[in-house]
Amino acid sequence: MRVNEQIRIPKVLVIDENGQKLGVMDTRDAIRMARSKGLDLIEVAPQARPPVCRIMDYGKFKYQQRKREKEARKHQKELKEIRLTPPMNEHDLLYRARNAEGFLQDGHRVRVFMHIRGRWMAHTDLCEAKLKAFVEHLNHIATVESPLGRQGNVLSVVLARRKDIRKPAQPEAPKPAAPAPPPAPSTSPPSTPTMPPPTAPQPTPSSEQEPPKVIEVTSAEQ
Repeated sequence: MRVNEQIRIPKVLVIDENGQKLGVMDTRDAIRMARSKGLDLIEVAPQARPPVCRIMDYGKFKYQQRKREKEARKHQKELKEIRLTPPMNEHDLLYRARNAEGFLQDGHRVRVFMHIRGRWMAHTDLCEAKLKAFVEHLNHIATVESPLGRQGNVLSVVLARRKDIRKPAQPEAPKPAAPAPPPAPSTSPPSTPTMPPPTAPQPTPSSEQEPPKVIEVTSAEQ
């Protein structure tokens, strides 16, 4: 995509920023017009005669183009591949079947193939039987899009997700438990603490009165 001075054709068909055709113009005049508006002249249809150019913001145009490509890639489904081998055991076969099931759940198509070499060239029937058994493991989710076929020494079959199967919804994260509400205030008047009744003072046992002491006084004259 050529912009401004990169456009070498002397005359171009110009479309302005509002989508209105301005007709065939000299390329240099069209570039000056775009520059006067703070925009760029972009060649959008170089195969046309004369080429079609549009006046627009090149930076904004590239940003929107990348955004559209990103959205397209997000919704585009890929062709995944699962490779089997003739001597593969049942455990490995089931392991690859689970991988294929995951691809199908995501909406991708799956090509299952097997290379036949050496002595297995004389036992292609066994190889085909193994591929058919693999497909039977996925009957609950897959349908055959391209039937089992052989090209050279490669057997392959293409599977797609059945239309009545939808991608399972992601489980929601558990919500945190709400805090317990505070206890409601009591409407009854507060209880006053009961005081124990006063106890009468215990009489203390009085001590026995001692007898008075008698003091004898003697006179010296006697």
